[in-house]
Amino acid sequence: MVKDLRPYWLKKTYLRFRSWYTDYYLRPRCAYLGPYHTVMKPWYVHISGVNIHIGRSFTAIGEPMHRVEIGVWGREEGQGRIRIGDCVLMSPGARLSASDEIVIGDGVMIANGAYVTDSDWHTLYDRVARPEQPTPVHIGDNVWLGDHATVLKGVTIGANSVVAARAVVSRDVPANVVVAGNPAKVVKELDPTLGFRTRMDLFSDPAGLEQFFDGVDREVLSTNSTLRWLWSVLYPASAARRSE
Repeated sequence: MVKDLRPYWLKKTYLRFRSWYTDYYLRPRCAYLGPYHTVMKPWYVHISGVNIHIGRSFTAIGEPMHRVEIGVWGREEGQGRIRIGDCVLMSPGARLSASDEIVIGDGVMIANGAYVTDSDWHTLYDRVARPEQPTPVHIGDNVWLGDHATVLKGVTIGANSVVAARAVVSRDVPANVVVAGNPAKVVKELDPTLGFRTRMDLFSDPAGLEQFFDGVDREVLSTNSTLRWLWSVLYPASAARRSE
């Protein structure tokens, strides 16, 4: 791992800019965006459409070739909605595409390249018309969608369940299970009496968590100088040697 050679003041400035960018460019595209968001590389996060509600402590990780996309394309102007609960994680390449309604519960984790949609977007015989019947998607609290998992129209996934990597979910999933395959089937049952530690626990005190990480940055980066960082930018090989 390459060591972070930025001085504390530089990282702090970057984090403030990132937060400003999110509030200036992404917040106006939402009906609501809660406080304590962490949107990494927000210039690679695309939000479009109406009635998009995102709860507090939202985390999204955008990358140049793997944008996070949240979009509503309603049947008529002003129609359709996406509601994302508190403390949700969307990893690079995660996509939500709603025709009528997608509801994501609290503490849900959506892994790299996972896709959730509530519509086929056209019928089998009429390729320019959507099915008349809405087929909303509801994903319960603390669900984990694995790498490149796909959740299709009309599906409800119960709380705490896990969708394995590359699984295709076309039917309802009960709570407290692991599903895998195409089409996804239950392969394991979870024991809820053992308890779950969730993102809701991690972000139970978001202000305190921010202070904690700020303290870590201040300590870890305290010995970094502006000159050393600038040298590592001009001569990347010097930074690589320091990480060995």
